[in-house]
Amino acid sequence: MTSDKKNISLLTDIFIKSGLSNIVISPGSRNAPIIISFANNKKINAFSIVDERSAAFVALGMSLQTKKTTAIACTSGSAVLNYASAISEAYYQKIPLLILTSDRPPNQIDIGDGQTIRQQNVFENYIKNSFQLPLEIDSPEDFNMAEEIINKALNNCQFPEPGPVHINIPFAEPLYNTIDKPVIGKLLKFPEIKSKINETEYINLANKWNDSNKVLIIAGQSQYNEELSNILASLATFNNTSILTETTSNLKGQKFIDTIDNVVSTIGKDEVESFKPDIIISFGGHIVSKMIKKFLRANNSSIHWHISESGDKIDTYFCLTETIKYNPTLFFKNIKLKLNQSNSKYSELWINRRDLLNNKRISFLAQTEYSDLKVFDYLLSNIPSSTIIHLGNSTPVRYSQLFGSRQNIEYNSNRGVSGIDGQISTAVGYSYYSDKLNLLITGDLGFFYDSNGLMNKYLKPNLKIIVINNSGGGIFRFIPGPDTSPNMEEFFVAEHNYSAKHICKAFDIQYDNCKAFDELENSFSNFISQKNDSASLLEIFTPKDSNGQILRNYFTHLKGLH
Repeated sequence: MTSDKKNISLLTDIFIKSGLSNIVISPGSRNAPIIISFANNKKINAFSIVDERSAAFVALGMSLQTKKTTAIACTSGSAVLNYASAISEAYYQKIPLLILTSDRPPNQIDIGDGQTIRQQNVFENYIKNSFQLPLEIDSPEDFNMAEEIINKALNNCQFPEPGPVHINIPFAEPLYNTIDKPVIGKLLKFPEIKSKINETEYINLANKWNDSNKVLIIAGQSQYNEELSNILASLATFNNTSILTETTSNLKGQKFIDTIDNVVSTIGKDEVESFKPDIIISFGGHIVSKMIKKFLRANNSSIHWHISESGDKIDTYFCLTETIKYNPTLFFKNIKLKLNQSNSKYSELWINRRDLLNNKRISFLAQTEYSDLKVFDYLLSNIPSSTIIHLGNSTPVRYSQLFGSRQNIEYNSNRGVSGIDGQISTAVGYSYYSDKLNLLITGDLGFFYDSNGLMNKYLKPNLKIIVINNSGGGIFRFIPGPDTSPNMEEFFVAEHNYSAKHICKAFDIQYDNCKAFDELENSFSNFISQKNDSASLLEIFTPKDSNGQILRNYFTHLKGLH
């Protein structure tokens, strides 16, 4: 059984032939043809989630885990706009989403009809492409056009790099009629355009690398890639090359500088020239560290190459000289063959500073009092291997950068746009198809903001949530600016006395809490190992008044290098 609307019946058929199976649908009436066509097909996994904003982030999490395109579908009107946050995140994080929005027929837009807005191209700034299917498919020309649109949209979701694509679909009433035989379409093949770097270009790039004493490779957010980790580990053996990573880079190597803020915060004025690179090579998504961005923007390198398969001109450090349109793994693999060892001390400079500061961090934490910093040290040290960690914005993902990456741990975070929304929902979607422990570490505001992410039946026992409750947006008690404003607590921090306890009760989530370090030690192991029928949550209350000062004291301690 499928809808009698030929446009959606055709889309469903080609969707399945493309090897796709997941769609997250929010209830509505105008999208009844989508629901009928997708939800009644045995080859499709259809998920029903009421809140469109949450639904879109759940789909984002599914795509992140499966690496396949996930569709989202909603009714017309304001429901469409609720997708915007997740779509922008998917766009900047390069996650494949197929957005299906139901619409009124074109002649019913802007005439005062209910539940209508201008939906065509509504996401144009945050998608790879936008299409509108014809209202009716009554001729071979209409059919060919619709078939081509659907195939282009599905192809755009993955190539040359993944991302969100929008199809707006107008439906005329009646909406609930069905037919037994679906409309059949075919998969269209598109030429695969692969960028190449010729031998001369490689030689020129390698010569510049070899002639430099200070090459800084900076890895942005990316998914786990063992081959790339191994190639970069071999590049890290070159004396003139230092590699900076973050937890969200998911790249692990003994010589990688994976605690960037620790190091950069201690670079004195007399050391700037020593640490300043001659060449910056960047790749991947966004960088969490504001300190490295500030340092490199203030001390421009003469050369900055950004590597991107899409050819994105990402000028993060205000000195971009060239975009290399190529796969980063292949680029580093090929250029490594043309590099020579040097007498530079650049790599040693960064590694020695990292190791010194790691020891100073340990000494500081051994004597510091109960705080956010102390809690993150304990959590990130005691999380079991093979865990998938989902880091909330904004303090959780920033705190994690102070402790570096652990082997056999994957780190996810919505750092494409770095918004507070969708943290729970993304973890729900990811964990649904994961066979590992998925641990979301979020702040209180991030949790409350996305608590609708718990309002569905797809929460699995492998999802565990830790809420660091410091009574507001703790980051604003640390960063310069808000602390000098009389509006800090009410309008920046948004101070509150809320607890996650009653939200957990409403959604049947196993709940526990702790308010001191010894309580955390006693409860954490049981929280992690406990078997439940659904998700569980541990709320950790920390002292709001001292967290900011303790973090300032931490960086002051690091700067006392001797």
